[in-house]
Amino acid sequence: MIKTIIVYDNLLDYEIDVGEPVEVLTKRLLETVCDELKCEYESECSLIITTKEDIKELNNEHRNVDAVTDVLSFPAIDFTKPCDYDIIDENDYSMFNPETGHLMLGDIVICADKVYSQAEEYGHSVKREFSFLIVHSILHLFGFDHMEDEERLLMELKQREILDLLKITR
Repeated sequence: MIKTIIVYDNLLDYEIDVGEPVEVLTKRLLETVCDELKCEYESECSLIITTKEDIKELNNEHRNVDAVTDVLSFPAIDFTKPCDYDIIDENDYSMFNPETGHLMLGDIVICADKVYSQAEEYGHSVKREFSFLIVHSILHLFGFDHMEDEERLLMELKQREILDLLKITR
């Protein structure tokens, strides 16, 4: 069983209404991504739901971009290429959660305000926008990127395949 750890900045202020518990949806998204990427390790990531102000500060601090963004990914594993599981050392305990034994993929920080505004802007549901951003971020945790066209096309294809598989479409 794959576990997702959910960490809320402030549950009352930043909960995102996706029609089901955020933790349940996030876990399903993580499990599906792991299955599609053929990750043989039980894996986990953390999720922080926050405000525009907080994510802007993190974006500036970690990327030197003084702007609000929708989601940030902080990989725990430095994949040199996507899904290069050969770099995972089962004897390197820093890669695994000592309490669960699960592979620690990293952290996701998502801006609740951006989820709502982008769902409206793109004309789809909040659940679809949230799911897209989580899948996008999990792919980053596995080493995917979109800086070059070839990488971007591969990442977009994976995102679409995973969301289609889950029937979370526009």
